[in-house]
Amino acid sequence: MLPVPQALQRPPEQTNLSAKYHPTSGYHYLLPDQPPPKNIFQEMLDHPLQQARETNLWYPFDGLGKWSLAKFLVENLSQMQINKFLKLDWVCLKRPQFKLKDELFYYMQQLPGRGPKWQCTKLKLKGYDSEQPIHLIWRDGLEVMKQLFANPVYANHMCYDPHYIYQDQEHQFGEFWTSNNAWEIQDQLPEGATIVPIIATSDKTPVTRHTGGLEMHPLFLTIGNIQADVRMKVTLHAWRCTAFMPIPTFIINSDFQTLLQSCLWHKCMDLVCSNLKVAAHVGKYMVDPSARLRYCFTLLISHIADLPKQLMIACVTKNLSPVTTATQKEFGAETPHPPRNGTETYVLIQSLCDRVDPRDLITFLREAKKLHLSGVHLPFWRNWRNCNPAKFLTPEILHALHKFFFDHVLKWIKQIMGHELDVCFKSHHKCTGMRHFSGGVSHVNQMTGQEHRNIQRTIVPMLWGAAIPGFIRAVRAMIDFISLAQNPLHTESSIASMAQALQDFHLNKQAILDAEARQGKGGAKDDFFIPKLELMQSFTCAVFNVGSFLQWTADISEHLLITHCKHLFERTSHQRDFILQIARILNREETIRLFDLYTLLYSSTSMPGQDPLINAVIMEDNEVASTETDPTLAWVSNVNPAAQLCVQGPRPVCNHFLKGILSDNARIAFNVTVKADRNRLDVSQLQSSYNLPDFAHALHLYATRSGCTLPGQLSFDIWLKFRIQLHSMFHPCRVMPSQQIHAEPPSSTFPRGNCDAMLSTQRVNGSYVAQVRAIFQLTLPRGSHVQVPGCLSQVLLYIQHFDFVVPGPEPSTGMWKVRQSYNQYPSQEGVIRRGSIIPLTDITHAVEIIPVYQGPLGKEVNSGNSLEVFDDYFLNNFTDKELYHSVSVISDN
Repeated sequence: MLPVPQALQRPPEQTNLSAKYHPTSGYHYLLPDQPPPKNIFQEMLDHPLQQARETNLWYPFDGLGKWSLAKFLVENLSQMQINKFLKLDWVCLKRPQFKLKDELFYYMQQLPGRGPKWQCTKLKLKGYDSEQPIHLIWRDGLEVMKQLFANPVYANHMCYDPHYIYQDQEHQFGEFWTSNNAWEIQDQLPEGATIVPIIATSDKTPVTRHTGGLEMHPLFLTIGNIQADVRMKVTLHAWRCTAFMPIPTFIINSDFQTLLQSCLWHKCMDLVCSNLKVAAHVGKYMVDPSARLRYCFTLLISHIADLPKQLMIACVTKNLSPVTTATQKEFGAETPHPPRNGTETYVLIQSLCDRVDPRDLITFLREAKKLHLSGVHLPFWRNWRNCNPAKFLTPEILHALHKFFFDHVLKWIKQIMGHELDVCFKSHHKCTGMRHFSGGVSHVNQMTGQEHRNIQRTIVPMLWGAAIPGFIRAVRAMIDFISLAQNPLHTESSIASMAQALQDFHLNKQAILDAEARQGKGGAKDDFFIPKLELMQSFTCAVFNVGSFLQWTADISEHLLITHCKHLFERTSHQRDFILQIARILNREETIRLFDLYTLLYSSTSMPGQDPLINAVIMEDNEVASTETDPTLAWVSNVNPAAQLCVQGPRPVCNHFLKGILSDNARIAFNVTVKADRNRLDVSQLQSSYNLPDFAHALHLYATRSGCTLPGQLSFDIWLKFRIQLHSMFHPCRVMPSQQIHAEPPSSTFPRGNCDAMLSTQRVNGSYVAQVRAIFQLTLPRGSHVQVPGCLSQVLLYIQHFDFVVPGPEPSTGMWKVRQSYNQYPSQEGVIRRGSIIPLTDITHAVEIIPVYQGPLGKEVNSGNSLEVFDDYFLNNFTDKELYHSVSVISDN
């Protein structure tokens, strides 16, 4: 049995989805005269010390306690700190099994599950000396990928077959396996072959300041067979550190340093990936997580990198695009350019090498620049099957989109709005789960990907009243493009929308130049020669080739550099061989992780008759199986439930659908705490504490409308917040993390209450959007024999309404405007906001509304009252990817 691809995990009522699998892919084999294949955990049973582990599972350690201590010391302390700990008088009195670090490390070497061996190779570029010897610390890329491919932890999250998915009549693109490129590659391979897509990432990083500020290129590899949402979480260990590539200083003119370092990088990649290239040409039998033998071909399908690294890989100069034929003067063009062909690039390099000796750097580099080549004469991809930089240099969201926004779009907006931009950010209503920029954004120089997204989601409505409509439309079109590019699933329609958003930017970009918002060192610029803007032109084509872009973001490499380099260096002795020390630490960590899981599984007695070291593919309830979880935790929970607390890693999304309050169609779950925040308030207390003068009248109307009669004596239990949880719009079987909606009474921080906005299903009094003012449930006095009618016994909300400002979305921002709605009551002085009572289950979304700023803000406006003091607000459709899609559907309807 094979796991069902994520895109096909749909609720039974969704019948508009169909799939077509490649007919000759993914066979598994039994070779004659060969022992049965084994995954990496089964191979651990062949360890020479396995017999001793039949009586002591943790051998060579004397039981679980000694193993736990050894694991703690190795994972958390440096070698010097381990020795100091073991020499403490208290520790010596306990007579530990090991007395020195060397003895501890010797025991660690006796554990099974050791990965491919690290080795150190001394390199030299012929004819060029470096200030220090050049050492490459590396492992065989093929052996590393074989071990990862055979890891049963990922058995329930693997794919081996290209497949087309159709939603109605549209082709749906998600994982690499749903792309055209996967199908085309499979057509070229022998019948029954399995593609093992190689995904690489590397980035230059400083690893120490103590030994001369040394920098290097760590190389990380993974395989595209592992499901993307598992693969892209650092804590799930689906990436393998495969090499530490040096960045030496050569004894040569500084004009040639970058070229020689680039040549060395390609040479290192050649060495590390040499066997992967062989397997890509002739194939290699590899064992999968379920201990089946497959005939595999290891093809490079993605190298995740920022723009400078892409140029180095593509071997072209910085005034060219690495993936298209566009030159610098064409970077701002609205017309896409043809893709760059890697074969043609290498033909140019070969013809140049025939005319000029590459070792004659001055002449070779001068002639290379005439051909727009970087001067690298042996690119690592030249002899890798089906390897074309235009395809494997996949679009990258963090640098190509988020940092483009920060480096360019945000600067244009700062130029227009000045200090008022920070004032607007400070005044935003605070929403749980969203970053609030209480100090503004102008002073921030570096941001995470999440912080980029938090700025992008609110920037468009803030431009209203501060910029001309064309400028706003250009910014909105770019945010539309960035939002659509982050879709986890694409169809032909969404790809067309993404292309249209980029086209809209080009149609309105002149307004940015007219406002003199694009500034350079010499003043205002009159062009858009921006390399990353050119990269965006290739996004639509790339979806067809490699699937959605979320699986190629460089967020993962940023985290890997921290966990595998910067933090690890703190545990070394800071000596000259510290890179080798890092390699040993990584090796020990991998061994510890595998042995720890091995002991948890092998000690299981809960499933007699089943091999605990085989992670069986189990078809669970769709909703539970779709929650994002740690594959290791899921396996241990199934095989040895008593040991699941021993597994460290991310826990599943809390699933309120199991015990929460469900909507009528059971597609939305709500949660309030068992104990209310305030109990047994009467009507007058509730009205006064929340400043809701029409609450009693609204309650009477609700009861009348529901056909109920209110009991004589009433009190109310009050909650200050509740949670709403939805299924994903893109993966309907996936439960999304819940969102909080607050309804807090007036306080010193929030003079009119801290109350969030929501979207309702029913058009209550002509409104979809409302602000939640109170969350309550009716109760009766103790000892009362009267029963609360069913329509009044559920959790209810008092809401205040906003009316849509017709006839449609505001043209420049593309957002709906809503306006506070008021009622005039004869018994009241003046007007009050129109309120009503609805069931909690009528809510469909938590939404964000942003004031329609008409000019500079006064000092009295702040984050505590910004949802109260304005009349008009924008319904922000950029709050998150799910709501962006939902509001688009609502707008269409």
